[in-house]
Amino acid sequence: MAPTEPVLTSSVLDTHPLLGLKGDAPVFDVDSQTGFMAPQPPLTRLPATWEVWESMLDSAVAERLQVGDKTGITEEELVKSERWRMHIREIPVLSTADLTTPVLLRRAHLVLAFLQHFYVQSLPPNVAPIVIPRSIALPMLRVSQTLDIPPLLTFSDTVLYNWHIASACHTPTKGKDTDDKPTPGNVRTHTMFTNSVDEEEFYLCSSRIELRGVEALELMRITMDEMFVGDSIAIRRISTYLKRMATVIDELRGLLLDVKKLCHPDVYYNDVRPWFRGEDSDVKKRKWVFEGVEEDPTLRQPTELSGPSAGQSSLVHVLDIFLGVNHQASATPDRPSFMSRMQTYMPRNHRLFLNHLSANPRPLRAFVLGSKDEEMTNAYNEAVNALKLFRDAHMIISTLYVIGPARRAARDIKESNKGSLGNCASVVATSTDVPLKGTGGTDLVKFLKDTRMRTTEALIKE
Repeated sequence: MAPTEPVLTSSVLDTHPLLGLKGDAPVFDVDSQTGFMAPQPPLTRLPATWEVWESMLDSAVAERLQVGDKTGITEEELVKSERWRMHIREIPVLSTADLTTPVLLRRAHLVLAFLQHFYVQSLPPNVAPIVIPRSIALPMLRVSQTLDIPPLLTFSDTVLYNWHIASACHTPTKGKDTDDKPTPGNVRTHTMFTNSVDEEEFYLCSSRIELRGVEALELMRITMDEMFVGDSIAIRRISTYLKRMATVIDELRGLLLDVKKLCHPDVYYNDVRPWFRGEDSDVKKRKWVFEGVEEDPTLRQPTELSGPSAGQSSLVHVLDIFLGVNHQASATPDRPSFMSRMQTYMPRNHRLFLNHLSANPRPLRAFVLGSKDEEMTNAYNEAVNALKLFRDAHMIISTLYVIGPARRAARDIKESNKGSLGNCASVVATSTDVPLKGTGGTDLVKFLKDTRMRTTEALIKE
């Protein structure tokens, strides 16, 4: 006879850590069908009041602006970039007072972030400090302050709120919003720096992972329901759910590796990735100065200026929290872990969700340990190991798309300067002696190894 579903009391429902998937979705902005992705297509263009921002973004993309430190950049490209930046400096400071809804604010942050990165990264490499003109700096600071996220490009700008439904897949709605829901098969990226297939595929890789991860969120919810009951039937069910969780995480790993199909490593490294750089990943350690900040006593020069990173994905953090992976072991009171810092770049409600989940008084790992049930322990370890394999895949992708191209670039620079510089140690130092920076500003190799080690430590040993 099949076990019956447990009946949850109102007290359970009132305190359920994952109710954000159901009744409290407005609190956490976590949708039962799309997870952390926006549940409906985000705004793709601001109203006429802010059209100048959208027009300047269109212009930057159409003119194919190049990063200022691009090898072999032409005089024509430098002139084109400076002309565009001059127009940015001439834009009046538009008011943000009427950006009163989350939909408007998110699009405004996205557009201003792309404009800011186009401006900063197209500058010649000898410009220091980097001064972001007040036409962009002031509205960016104000919008970011309202959203409570840093004033530069984030993972949510490039992935969560940067998509539309592919027209070939879209049909008119028939009284329901299901046709407007993103799926791994119908979602497309809307705003990009290069409009290349490689750049879009890089963003879509993360989008597909976020959307496929919705099942993992649901598995967490029903697992927590069963943990509240805690009897032998519940333990059997949890074992089944954890085995399914391992399968889902394994599918996430497959989606991560699928990025290789349409995103070429050298194109990504040379043409796409440079646009993401924040102040933290500038090899020359140039400061970003937001012009005009002193004009508004409510604003201040920002201190968190790392570029977009997969470490800003709330889904990955949720998997860690749920499975008991502790990234705080290497943190200190004055220096939080990289993963903790990345939470400040997430949408505010998603951070609230993570905090709510972290405060769960019945963590899964402790429950499994306390049960001493062999089947559930094996199922738990299977899920943790799947997450470890996901991080192995992340290392493979990072090696293919960042570490390998960086080494090739260093070798090419060394070869091209033979005879003219004599000892080229100073040239190759940026790629060999100095730790390679991730887009989030961290030592990439150390970070990847550390997260994998912390994941392995969560395994329950016999």
